[in-house]
Amino acid sequence: MLDILYEDNHIIAVNKTNSDIVQSDKTGDKTLADEVKAYIKEKYNKPGDVFLGIVHRLDRPVSGVVIFARTSKALSRLNQMFVDKTIKKTYLAITQNRPPQVEEELHHYMGKNEEKNRALVSISPRSGYKEAILSYKLLASAENINLLKISLKTGRHHQIRAQLSRIGCPIRGDLKYGAKRSIEGGGINLHARSIEFIHPVKNEPIKIIAPLPSDRVWHVFDINE
Repeated sequence: MLDILYEDNHIIAVNKTNSDIVQSDKTGDKTLADEVKAYIKEKYNKPGDVFLGIVHRLDRPVSGVVIFARTSKALSRLNQMFVDKTIKKTYLAITQNRPPQVEEELHHYMGKNEEKNRALVSISPRSGYKEAILSYKLLASAENINLLKISLKTGRHHQIRAQLSRIGCPIRGDLKYGAKRSIEGGGINLHARSIEFIHPVKNEPIKIIAPLPSDRVWHVFDINE
C-alpha cells in the first residue's frame, strides 16, 4: 500500500519503505515507480502508458521521501534543481557509535567498487574520485544508539553510509559498511526525513516530511526534526 505524502498534477511524493527499490535492478523485483504508475493509472483512469519521471533515488535499504515527476516539464525542471543544488534533503540516521563531534561537516573523496557495489572513501583527492560533503548534528543518544540529523551537500553513491562509516559511526543494520549486526525486518536505520524545493510549475516553496518507520528504535527518541 503506497504512503502518498504529496500529490498534484505535476509531482507525486511517496514514503518509501526499506524494502522498496525505486527503479529496476538485477533482482527483477517490482519497483516503487511501477507501483506509483499503477496507482496513477487506476486513480485517474488513464489509458495507455503512464508517464512517470524518476528524479532521484534512495538505496533499497533506506526509507523515506521520494519524489517523482508526473510531467516532462516537471522532470526537466526538477533535474535542473538537483544539478543546481537548490533542493534540500535532510536525513535521520541511527548509528551504533557516537560521532567524534556533536556537529561537523565531513569532506571526503569517493569512488566506487563496481564489482562489490561499494563506495570507497578517501580523505585526500584520488584519480577518479569525486568530492563528497555532508554535515551532521548529533540530536540525541540513548541505549547505546545515537540519532544524527544529516544534510547532503553532494549526492554520491552510498554517500551517507560510507562517510559515517569512515568516521567510525556505521549506520545501525548496515553490514556493508561495518555495522555489527543486521536489524529485524531488514533495511538500515537511515531515513530520508524531508525534502524542500520550489515547485517546478507553481513556483511556490514545498516541504515534504516523511513519517518515521514503525521500527521501535526510531521511537526511543522524541523526534521533532
